[in-house]
Amino acid sequence: MFHRHAAALCAGALTAGALVLATLQGTAAAVPSAADPAVGTAARTLATGAAPPQLLHAMQRDLGLTRSQAERRLVNEAEAGAAAALLRQRLGSSFAGAWVSGAEAETLTVAATSAADAAAVRAAGAEAAHAEHSLAELDRAKAALDRAAARGGSAGVPVWYVDVRSNTVVVAASDTAAAASLIAGSGADRSLIRVTRTTEAPRPLYDIRGGDAYYMGGGGRCSVGFAVTRGTQHGFATAGHCGRAGTATSGFNQVAQGTFQASTFPGRDTAWVLANANWTSTPYVKGAGGQNVQVTGSVQQPVGASVCRSGSTTGWHCGTIQQHNTSVTYPEGTITGVTRTSVCAEPGDSGGSYISGSQAQGVTSGGSGDCRTGGTTYHQPLNPLLQAYGLTLRTTTGGEEPPPGGEPGGTWAAGKVYTAGDRVTHGGAEYVCLQGHQAQAGWEPSNVPALWRRV
Repeated sequence: MFHRHAAALCAGALTAGALVLATLQGTAAAVPSAADPAVGTAARTLATGAAPPQLLHAMQRDLGLTRSQAERRLVNEAEAGAAAALLRQRLGSSFAGAWVSGAEAETLTVAATSAADAAAVRAAGAEAAHAEHSLAELDRAKAALDRAAARGGSAGVPVWYVDVRSNTVVVAASDTAAAASLIAGSGADRSLIRVTRTTEAPRPLYDIRGGDAYYMGGGGRCSVGFAVTRGTQHGFATAGHCGRAGTATSGFNQVAQGTFQASTFPGRDTAWVLANANWTSTPYVKGAGGQNVQVTGSVQQPVGASVCRSGSTTGWHCGTIQQHNTSVTYPEGTITGVTRTSVCAEPGDSGGSYISGSQAQGVTSGGSGDCRTGGTTYHQPLNPLLQAYGLTLRTTTGGEEPPPGGEPGGTWAAGKVYTAGDRVTHGGAEYVCLQGHQAQAGWEPSNVPALWRRV
């Protein structure tokens, strides 16, 4: 188990820095993982390299933590993410998902369909859970539901997702007959699916830096997701439902800003805005009190990890990642591949930033509830958006447009988006990607064992 003793992190302090983990007095040694101890160190650096006070304060407020608990949680989540990624590679088709739990995310649980794999899981410092179905099986069943929804719609079924904790595909329906029809039309194995009733009525948060406001030409307000570049051009990523290609935007100050270059909604909820020469991309998200939160990369964090959102209506709020690979139906249609979270949001927050530690996660799509009574929100993962539009995330560790062509001596290239399982060569060796991210200078495979394993 990824357990920590209270005395292991005393007088710890996380300071802002480009992928630099400040000294944590008395930090607990990295939990033995599926790789060498360098993985734990590198993973902690990725997640806690820039954890400013306002981020920790919001985690304390919204997750009910003390400052030291928030610091420990970020470290534990980073180590857990790296270990889970390695175990997924090792377990192969037996892998059935992973999640963190506990106030400090001190426990990592990894599920597998083969009892013989339990020893390997425990040896890596995690709790082992037996599952009837592999993650690949569940993903296939969910993909079948996605296809059925695309053919015939999914009114009455606002949300469905792979739930690794229960080892099922959950279909959350306001109309159980509609759920039954969707399942039957999908041809998915019914034994993999669990139907629950919900009162959710998700909708895009229309009226609404990262997190700063912007306004669409015909009216309406959304929020900037993350600053990006494309060659020498500057702009930002945001939600597709905020505007169509050609829609003009003005900034938080009502000064002419740019134009939507591409937009997808429904299906996905992605878009990017090209800014005019008066605007410059910066590697920050607007945090509590208007302070800047540094963005150092885009490593996707695991289920159960903390995540904070910045939006122009409700500002800075935090929660946890509940499920990846979720499909959600809005009145305009279904979008797939979004991440479900417990962070609250309200109209006007659409398009805004989701960030875990200093790692960009996605842009606000929609949700239900509000920031007075709580709610559920969905964000469009950032890495697929960057890949689809050929964008480079602006980060404090670089984030400039990479030079053309691959890196010398291999196929790895800065600026390219990699997903788990991708293989590259670099420096005469072959590596397999462990966690999805956009590569950047300094993150060469030999430098970041939390992201790459040599094969």
